[in-house]
Amino acid sequence: MLMKTNSEVSDINQSPVARQVSFDKYEQKGKYMSIRIGIYGYGNLGRGVECAIRQNDDMELVAVFTRRDPQTVKILTDGVKVYHVDDAKNMTDKIDVMILCGGSATDLPVQTPELAKLYNVVDSFDTHAKIPEHFENVDKSAKASGKVGIISVGWDPGMFSLNRLYANCILVDGKDYTFWGKGVSQGHSDAIRRVEGVINGKQYTVPVPEALEAVRAGKNPELTTRQKHTRECFVVAEDGADKAKIEKTIKNMPNYFSDYDTTVNFISEEELEKNHSGIPHGGFVIRSGKTGANLENNHIIEYSLKLDSNPEFTASVIVAYARAAYRLNNEGQIGAKTVFDIAPAYLSAKSGEELRKSLL
Repeated sequence: MLMKTNSEVSDINQSPVARQVSFDKYEQKGKYMSIRIGIYGYGNLGRGVECAIRQNDDMELVAVFTRRDPQTVKILTDGVKVYHVDDAKNMTDKIDVMILCGGSATDLPVQTPELAKLYNVVDSFDTHAKIPEHFENVDKSAKASGKVGIISVGWDPGMFSLNRLYANCILVDGKDYTFWGKGVSQGHSDAIRRVEGVINGKQYTVPVPEALEAVRAGKNPELTTRQKHTRECFVVAEDGADKAKIEKTIKNMPNYFSDYDTTVNFISEEELEKNHSGIPHGGFVIRSGKTGANLENNHIIEYSLKLDSNPEFTASVIVAYARAAYRLNNEGQIGAKTVFDIAPAYLSAKSGEELRKSLL
């Protein structure tokens, strides 16, 4: 990846033609420095981001921020210090992009707008219904500070969103379908663990094979929530716990399981650790559409993912968009962005010439 010098950054180009000249200079000059990344939050996603940074030669991790005692947090990267989150406000001159790895329920709605006042930021906010509100909050902060804030980056929202958009643009007369799984839903697994009498548990979201087959056949079925997915739970119960009550509580839990055909399997802690310790996921985005004078020709567009590690894949997407945040801001762009707003070339460490030669 080819970085701008400070003088190039200060000479921000305003017109589209001038910006393209700047972009070409950015590609052709020598390598000056790595994109300096901070990680804000060090759970499964934060660890995944650290691993992804290690795979990208144009990036370097310079700091990790945690709400825990920094002395208790051990990271993989030698020579990089762990700080308390309160120290983030003091490091604006050392970090080009801050990657936020908190949760969507309570962390990111507060953290992303606040940190966008100081840094270019990227987050994985995934509460679909609240994305417009979150976008507005981040946009206000980022525009005031002259930074770029890319929100809702991952695979859904994120890569699945892009593929839904591409498919809608191509097959105008059609129908969208999204199937998730088979994979671990971390939110639903947490809900299981909150049930009285439960020690531990994992929940898998599973597409209904008949529904998936009907969509792939171009039948354009109308599918209810229950017809699209099932939920499979593996539960470790306390000794002497009322398993029938636990099962009933899980199956009737509103917003999580009541709208689905749900299976509850009681297993030992050893079996859970042996067979269900990973965090796999994946899914399918499918659009079925028609073309022709009389809409006589059928077409299917399908994008699928099969992931051994949901957080590590999500982290890899986020790191690519961190590169885009840095490049866009260097061109003078500010404000909130989503995956819809960013050209694919901004994600790649390769130059435009290399992309045209190798991938176009």
